[in-house]
Amino acid sequence: MNPAQHGAAVVAETARFVATVKAADLSTPVPSCPGWTLADLTRHTGHVHRWFTELLRRRIQQPPSSREVDLRLPEHADGYPDWLTDGAAEAAEVFAGTDLDAPMWAWGLDQHARFWVRRMLFETLVHRADAELALGLSPRIDRDLAVDGIDEFLTNLPFASLFAPRTAELRAPDRTIRFLCTDGTDGTGGTDGDESGDWLIRLRPDGFGLVADTPGTGTTGTGTTGPDTADATVRGTAADLLLLLYGRLDRESDAFHSEGDRDLLAHWFAHSAF
Repeated sequence: MNPAQHGAAVVAETARFVATVKAADLSTPVPSCPGWTLADLTRHTGHVHRWFTELLRRRIQQPPSSREVDLRLPEHADGYPDWLTDGAAEAAEVFAGTDLDAPMWAWGLDQHARFWVRRMLFETLVHRADAELALGLSPRIDRDLAVDGIDEFLTNLPFASLFAPRTAELRAPDRTIRFLCTDGTDGTGGTDGDESGDWLIRLRPDGFGLVADTPGTGTTGTGTTGPDTADATVRGTAADLLLLLYGRLDRESDAFHSEGDRDLLAHWFAHSAF
C-alpha cells in the first residue's frame, strides 16, 4: 500500500469504528484494553488522530517535548463518535496538503511524513477491532491491509522500547521466528500467486529485527524463506496474525498453527506487547 491508500484507509477505518460504537452503550468494557470502556477507546483514538495530525502539520524534525494538543472534546461522551469523524476529516485535509515523502522525525524506521499516516491507519484499525470484539463481533480485515499492518508492526517494533520497554528484552543467540500467512500462500512457504505474507524475525544478542531482502520478497521486509529456516513458526490468516501480534487473539487458539521452539514463542509474546 502507498501513502495515498493509507490516508484513504484512515478515513474508511474511522467510519467503520464510528458505525460500530455510535449505536452502542459507550460504558461497555473493552476486554482487549483492560480498564477501558468504549468511550475511553473512542477518546484515545481521537486523541491519536489529533496528535499525529499536529505532528504532520508542524512537520517536526526532532522528538517533541510535549504531547499536548487541543482535543476540543465534546462535553458528553455521546458526542465522541462524531468528534472522531471530525478528527479523521481534519487529518485527511492535512494529508492532502503534505508532501508525505518529505523527511520528518518519526519514532520508527521510516523517517518521513508518510510514517505517521501509516501509523495512524493501524492504530485506528486495531482499535476498531477492539470495539467490535467488545461488542461480541468478529473483526473483518482485508488481507492486503492486514499484510501491510503486519509489516508495519514488525518493521517498527525494534524501535518501540521508549513506550514498550519490554521489547528491549527480545534478545537471543541468533534465534529466528517466522510468521506465515495461510491465505495467499500454500502454508509451507510456497505461494499460490501472492508472494507477500511471510516474515522472518531474527533475535540477536544485541537486539532483534526483520530479516529483509529474502528471496521471493513481496513487500518490504517480507519474503519466502523456506520451511526449515526458523526455530519457531506461527501460521494463520493475515487478519488473524495481525490481531495476534497486537495481542488481540490467543496464540493457543485454533486459528493458529505453531511449531518449533515453544519457549522462544513464549518469550516473543511476553515481550512484544505494543
